[in-house]
Amino acid sequence: MEKSPLVSVIVPCRNEENFIKFCVDSIIENDYPRDCLEIIFVDGMSTDKTVEILEDYKKKYNNIEILTNPKAIFPSAVNLGVRKSTGDYIMIMGAHATYKNDYISKSVKYLDEYGVDNAGGILHTVGQEQTFIAKIILKVLISPFGVGNSTFRTGSDKPIEVDTVFGGCYRRSVFEKIGFLNENLVSSSDIEFNIRLKRAGGKIFLFPDIIATYYTRTSFKKFVKNNFRNGFWAIYPLRFVNYMPVSFRHFIPLFFVLGILGLTFLSIFSSSFLIILLIVMSIYFFLGIFFSLKYVKGNLLNWFLPPVFFFLLHISYGIGSLYAFCAILFSNITKSKSKTGNV
Repeated sequence: MEKSPLVSVIVPCRNEENFIKFCVDSIIENDYPRDCLEIIFVDGMSTDKTVEILEDYKKKYNNIEILTNPKAIFPSAVNLGVRKSTGDYIMIMGAHATYKNDYISKSVKYLDEYGVDNAGGILHTVGQEQTFIAKIILKVLISPFGVGNSTFRTGSDKPIEVDTVFGGCYRRSVFEKIGFLNENLVSSSDIEFNIRLKRAGGKIFLFPDIIATYYTRTSFKKFVKNNFRNGFWAIYPLRFVNYMPVSFRHFIPLFFVLGILGLTFLSIFSSSFLIILLIVMSIYFFLGIFFSLKYVKGNLLNWFLPPVFFFLLHISYGIGSLYAFCAILFSNITKSKSKTGNV
C-alpha cells in the first residue's frame, strides 16, 4: 500500500488553557496515519498554563512540536509554523475548535481529487455561554443576513468554489509560489492570503463533509468588540497592499454606516432625506425580522431581538471599517506632509 503523504498541522494558540485539551485530543484522534502527521503548536507568549499542557502532550506523542511566537499574532505564528514544517501538505487549524475524526484525511483526499490548492469545510459555531442573549448572538453569527455569503459559516450541500475557508489545507507549493502571510495584517491575514492565492490562479474549495466546531464567546461586550475589530481589519489592510485584500461583502457594513450618516446629515436640510432614511431602515428591520422567523419557537423575543443584534453587528463592523478608513487617510496625509517637508 502506498504511504500517505506527510501532513503538517499548524495550530496558533495563546492563553487557551481551558480549551486546548479538547483541540489537541480531536486532532490526535483523527484517522490520518500518525507517522505521517506532524503537529506544530505555535504559542503566542501565553501567560497561563497552555504551554505546560502542551508539554505534557509532547511527552506522550513524538509527532508534537511546540514553537514560541514572540510577536504573538496569528500571521507570524503561521509563518513560523510553515517554515519549521516538513509536510507535503500544510493545514492551519484554530486552537479554539475541535475537528471531526476524518477532518485531515478528507482534506488531503479532496485536495488531490479536485486538484485544488486549498481545501476546507464547514465551521459549526457553538456558543460557550448558554444565556438567552448568547443564543440570540449565536443565531445572528450563523445567519446569511448577519454574515453574508460566508459559506463556511452558513453551510453548503455540495462542494463549491469559494473565496476563503476556515483554516484550510494547502499544498506546500502554494507558499513557495505566493509567499507567506502578511504580518502587517493582524486579523485578516488569512483572508488576504486566500485572495492572493485566487489572484495567482489558485482554487479554493469548500467541502460540506469536512467539519470543524468552533466554540465562540458570545457575551454582549465581546460581540460588539469583535465585530468592531473585524470591521477595522477588513479595511485597514488597504494601507499595506495595492489591491482589494478582502471580498466585496466585507465593505457592505461600511457603506451601510456611511449611508445612515449621509442621510441623517442631509435630512437636516430636507425632510425628503429623512423619509428615505426611514424607508431604508424599515426595509432593513423587515429583512431582519424575516431572517428571524426560523428562530420563533413560542417566544416573540426570538423574533424581535435578532433584528436588533443584526443591526448591532453591522453597525459595529461598519464603524470599525470607517475608523480604519480614517486611520489610512490620516496616515497618507502624514506621509505626504513628511515627504513635502523633506523636499
